[in-house]
Amino acid sequence: MKIFVTGGAGFIGSAVARYIINNTSDQIIVLDALTYAGNLDSLTSVKDSAHYSFEKVNICDQQALDNLFEQYAPDAVMHLAAESHVDRSIDGPAAFIETNIVGTYTLLEATRRYWNGLSAEKKSAFRFHHISTDEVYGDLEGTDDFFTETTPYAPSSPYSASKASSDHLVRAWHRTYKLPVIVTNCSNNYGPYHFPEKLIPLIILNALEGKSLPVYGQGTQIRDWLYVEDHARALYKVVTEGKVGETYNIGGHNERKNIDVVKTICSLLNELVPAKPQGVADYADLITYVTDRPGHDLRYAIDASKIERELGWTPEETFESGIRKTVEWYLANEAWWSRVKDGSYAGERLGLSE
Repeated sequence: MKIFVTGGAGFIGSAVARYIINNTSDQIIVLDALTYAGNLDSLTSVKDSAHYSFEKVNICDQQALDNLFEQYAPDAVMHLAAESHVDRSIDGPAAFIETNIVGTYTLLEATRRYWNGLSAEKKSAFRFHHISTDEVYGDLEGTDDFFTETTPYAPSSPYSASKASSDHLVRAWHRTYKLPVIVTNCSNNYGPYHFPEKLIPLIILNALEGKSLPVYGQGTQIRDWLYVEDHARALYKVVTEGKVGETYNIGGHNERKNIDVVKTICSLLNELVPAKPQGVADYADLITYVTDRPGHDLRYAIDASKIERELGWTPEETFESGIRKTVEWYLANEAWWSRVKDGSYAGERLGLSE
C-alpha cells in the first residue's frame, strides 16, 4: 500500500511511520507542516528508506492536498495531524480550531474528491483512518467505569472539544458521502521521541537538570498509559484489518495516578543516574505541587476489549517495562532532545541550514 500519514513528523505519527517502514513493504508518505511539534529528527532512522517520502504541507491547504493526492495516488490516509497539548489549547484555542476542525474538514474534502475518481475496486479498498483521543469522552468519576466506543462525548478542554468536532466530521463524511472511514480513540501515549513539554519527558529532563518537577494539584489525576510503539502496531492493524465505519478504542491497560508516574520516574533515575545534580539527594525531592489546570479531567480509562476481540491486538508493554524503556531512551538520546530544547531542530521548518 501507499499510505499518507498526516502529522507524520510528530510523536505518534513518526512512530507509525517508523513501524510501517521497518515491518512492512508499504510506502509511507509523511505529510507535515513542521509546526513546533513536528521534528524530522524523529524520522532520521528511516529517511533513507526507498519506502519513505516527506512532503511539507499544511492540511488546511486545499490545493496542496489535491496536488499530493494526484501525485502519489495513496491507498489509505492515516490522519494524525493535530494540535494536541491541553495547556496550549487553554492559552490559545484558535490554532486548535484551525488545525483540528478546519484542517480535518479540508483533508476530508480533498480525500473525497480523490476517492470519487477511483475505480470501483480501488474505492472499495481505500481507507481514511482518523486517529483521535479518549479525551473526547470527558472524564470518569468512579474507579470502575471505562470508556467504550459508545460512551457519549463530553469534552472538557478546547483541545478535546476540537478533537470531538473532528471525530463528528469524519463520521458525517462516512454517513453522508459513504467515504470509507475508521476512527480510533487512544489513551495517553508515552515513549521515545515525545515532545519535552508533555508530562513524562518533562519530568525526566527536569530531574536530570535538578529543576522542579511540577505536578498539578495533588497529582491524583488518573490516566491509562499506552506505549507509543504498541499504539503504532494497533493503528496499522486497524487501517489494514479494521471494519469501515467502526470505532476502536486503544488503551494500555495501565492506569496510574500522575503523582505515581512521577515517583516511578524518580525511582528509575535514582537507579540509572545515581550521580545527581548538586544538592539533590533523591530526585523525588524535586516534586513541586502547582495550581491545578482549569477544567482538569480526573480519570481516563479505556475498555480496549473490542480491538482485542475483533482484531487480535493487545499491548506488549506493561507500564513498568515501557517506562523503563522510555527513561533509558532519553538517557541515551540527548542529541535528539537537546536539539528540541535549544530550538535547533526547528531549522527544517524554518528553512534554515544547520
